[in-house]
Amino acid sequence: MIFVIDDSNGTANPGEMSAIDAFNDKLKANGQWIFAWGLHGPEAAMVIDNRGGADISSEGSLFNGEENFSGFWLIETTDKETAQKLAFEASKACNRKVEFRPLHG
Repeated sequence: MIFVIDDSNGTANPGEMSAIDAFNDKLKANGQWIFAWGLHGPEAAMVIDNRGGADISSEGSLFNGEENFSGFWLIETTDKETAQKLAFEASKACNRKVEFRPLHG
């Protein structure tokens, strides 16, 4: 999974969107695409804890930093090295930092 890290709630500019679309097309052509999407800003988040039926919720993100996750790609590769290479390409395409994190299993 590749998370896009942003320090604003702004959307990508037209040049960034073109680069993101080209990157998405490459992933699809190579059979590495599973899913990708943008996220609303942290002000739209809600933290929910219903462990043991606690029924607790709080408005806003769990984390209160300037940076937040603004989107993600869920990709499929045969090895970690390829996934990391794609994470570097994703960062370049969206013109933002990304966090790469392998899935369990």
